[in-house]
Amino acid sequence: MNSKIDLEGLLPQDSFKIIEMIKKKIYCLFLVSIVCVTGIAQDKKIKKAEIDYKNYDYTLAIDSYEKLVADGYSDEKIYRDLGDANYQNAKYSEAASWYEKLFKLEDIAIEPEYLYRYAQSLKSNGDYQESEVWMNKYKNATDKEVRAVKLNEEPDYLKKIEEQSSAFEIKNLDINSAESDFAPSFKGQDLIFSTSRDSGITRRNIHLWNGKSFTNLYKAIANENGEFNRVEKMSKIFNKKTHESSSVFTKDGKTVYFTRNNSKNGNFSRDEKGVSRLKIYRATLIDGNWKDIIPLPFNGDNYSVAHPALSADEKQLYFASDMTGTVGESDLFVVAINEDGSFGTPVNLGKGINTESRETFPYVTKENVLYFASDGHPGLGGLDIFATKLDDLNNPYIVNLGKPINTSEDDFSLIFDSETQKGFFASNRAGGHGGDDIYSFVQVKELDLDCRLAIAGVVKNQQTNEIIANANLAITDASGTVVAEGVSDNEGNFDLAGYCEGGLYKIVATKEDFEDDDKSFAVNTDNISNVEVYLEPIEKSAPVGTDLVKYLDIEPIYFDFDKSNIREDAVISIQKVINYMKAFPEVKVQVQSHTDSRGNDAYNEALSQRRATSTSEYMILQGIDPNRISGKGFGEQRLVNDCTNQNNCSVAKHQANRRSEFIIVE
Repeated sequence: MNSKIDLEGLLPQDSFKIIEMIKKKIYCLFLVSIVCVTGIAQDKKIKKAEIDYKNYDYTLAIDSYEKLVADGYSDEKIYRDLGDANYQNAKYSEAASWYEKLFKLEDIAIEPEYLYRYAQSLKSNGDYQESEVWMNKYKNATDKEVRAVKLNEEPDYLKKIEEQSSAFEIKNLDINSAESDFAPSFKGQDLIFSTSRDSGITRRNIHLWNGKSFTNLYKAIANENGEFNRVEKMSKIFNKKTHESSSVFTKDGKTVYFTRNNSKNGNFSRDEKGVSRLKIYRATLIDGNWKDIIPLPFNGDNYSVAHPALSADEKQLYFASDMTGTVGESDLFVVAINEDGSFGTPVNLGKGINTESRETFPYVTKENVLYFASDGHPGLGGLDIFATKLDDLNNPYIVNLGKPINTSEDDFSLIFDSETQKGFFASNRAGGHGGDDIYSFVQVKELDLDCRLAIAGVVKNQQTNEIIANANLAITDASGTVVAEGVSDNEGNFDLAGYCEGGLYKIVATKEDFEDDDKSFAVNTDNISNVEVYLEPIEKSAPVGTDLVKYLDIEPIYFDFDKSNIREDAVISIQKVINYMKAFPEVKVQVQSHTDSRGNDAYNEALSQRRATSTSEYMILQGIDPNRISGKGFGEQRLVNDCTNQNNCSVAKHQANRRSEFIIVE
């Protein structure tokens, strides 16, 4: 068969149809080609956005993803990554917008992390009421995360922060540029800091493990009045084609630890994912020149180590990292500095300080007070600065520094001279010179880093809700040590106060004839009022001689005339007696059975014994130990009315005497 199309002999309209068919085929092929090319192009755009995101280049990732959204893309990953990229870039308004779009998608499982980040973003935008709604959703979604525990421990944290506020006076420094200036550190009378003023890049990724070269170390020099009005770039040995930031100098000025990207020959060195991790380097001053710049041995190529801080005796180095064993995005660690300059093994500061979010930029005073930035502890939004004594890392008492140090934006990298009560920190709050500015501060009010408990409330009966007077109350710490105690008054009220260190505490109430009760609470929620402690009455067995029919308020166990079998209407009452005996396994019961007055005495006594025996046997079949149940018949000796042989009584009156009783005998 000829595969060619022969147009000879065809009618004109037939030729037209064939030509149109060929056109349509060509057009369809053209459309398929366009779709294929477009699909390949879009796949490239998506891949680029994902690579930018994975490489922590959030600014480029945001731009790439937003172009995809403009082209009509709207899937879960794009919204999630856009929310995260903006969140990590401290663009909290944009982050909240993308998270909101994410939550509106159908049939998606929302992880607790995104509930938390959305709530944090709303808080950073000043929408505290809506933030609280979503923070409650986060707490309901997980009760195991450190952040959720801390939020539950501090339901009134905003009030607590307000009480701590006004302890500082702050001032924006003249040395700030239009770009990012942050991470101040002391070096004698000079101030060393990190800045992006050389590159003009203000991307908000200084808190991240990223590989972008945009910051250098500078020195601010003070005039005779102690004001910093002149800056100069640090030696080239510090400022390579890498990212340098967050330094700390020894007191003699001869050793410095600072943060730099992983590098080789002064250039970026990346891991298999294309990321240049952060590392801490040490340099030594020899004959006036900085030499021997070496990376610390616990750095890693697949994780970051950054933001060094020295203890007062310079025998320990604190830092932030996402190394193995990290609780969250970044944790605080400490490592021993040995006499020969070598290092011990890094130790995580633990879940008392570290959360699932970011803990970073540590600083330690000579009083052993740790200052650090975090967006995992309850705060005002973004990164807040916190303080805690390092005496007990298992149960640290952590204090938010409050306003004006902290805002709804990012506040971080605080350093403090406790002798002069002066210090510096960085913030990207509104009203500054650039992306991040360095602020000086003076502490004008002592910061209370010691916990003092004050808890008041009332003790009540769990069953009746009545007040309980003279109940003994005690507050105990995590080790069980009593830190405060007292007794409820005639109205059931109590008011306890004491000193605490940090961590979870319990208020324990005790009272004779009641089960002990306790309530857990956190020291951060001190000055608690209107606490209700409920005590459950202890169920005790009835005394010997008690008839359980009356004690349990059950229907009497009756028998038919001249019968000893258990009636159906008696089963429910007998079962309640059985339940009581199982609840109090030490109790022994005697079944005492009776007859009415009709019939001779000997017959009635035998009949009543049969009734006692059948009742006992029934209870044994229901699981009662035979040693705990016995039966005795009393015939017509114990009538409950005047229906003797001499009196003519009704059927109902005679029925009242044909019964079994359950008497506690032991």
